[in-house]
Amino acid sequence: MTDAIKARLYVTDALSIGGTVALDDDQAHYLRHVLRLAPGDAVALFNGHDGEFRAVIAEAGKKACRLTVEALLRPQGPPADLWLCFAPIKQGRIEMIVEKATELGAGRLLPVITRRVQMQKVNAERLFAHAREAAEQCERLDVPAVAAAVTLETLLADWPADRRLFVCVERAEALSLLAAAQAVTGPCALLIGPEGGFAPEELARIAALPQVVPVSLGPRILRAETAAIAALAILQSVRQN
Repeated sequence: MTDAIKARLYVTDALSIGGTVALDDDQAHYLRHVLRLAPGDAVALFNGHDGEFRAVIAEAGKKACRLTVEALLRPQGPPADLWLCFAPIKQGRIEMIVEKATELGAGRLLPVITRRVQMQKVNAERLFAHAREAAEQCERLDVPAVAAAVTLETLLADWPADRRLFVCVERAEALSLLAAAQAVTGPCALLIGPEGGFAPEELARIAALPQVVPVSLGPRILRAETAAIAALAILQSVRQN
């Protein structure tokens, strides 16, 4: 037994000093059989609203893994208020978007069905699992919400009046995202289109939304996952979230 923290896990239980947490089967298997931890080993726990806590394994049997919460490691900070709206792409690459968006501070992930998308169905539960693993790895104190996929029309119709929407456009004159982000305060979001780009009628519908700010990521045509990562990195550097 050592005092070093051996793992970091997201849990849904409330966390407080002196409390106990019972892990689900997958997390218990991970601690017992993958990491080979035993009673007395320390684990960091977070749930997205109570902060991060040090806990120790109190019981690690065949049917249960229970931890005792011992100390607060970090208090909970304000939630990330950056949304990423993106057109679904092929398996493997969509998971990359979710993973990197989590690492780069996105607070909400919204899959958007456009005319030229490669995938019509999105498994939000599966994507949330990838976001949770990324949050555990990158030491975030929360996990971004993953919304169910909606059409572009629905997204725009329901768009909040107080949230700016940076839309990354190709082959068009637009302000750089860095310059646009430096000039905007308050809630914001990014919209990344599909591999084939937005259809002309979609661009017209997007441009009609008052909250939209067209932006450029440079002279080259980027793949969808590259555009999402680059844009989020720029916004994180400006907003430090």
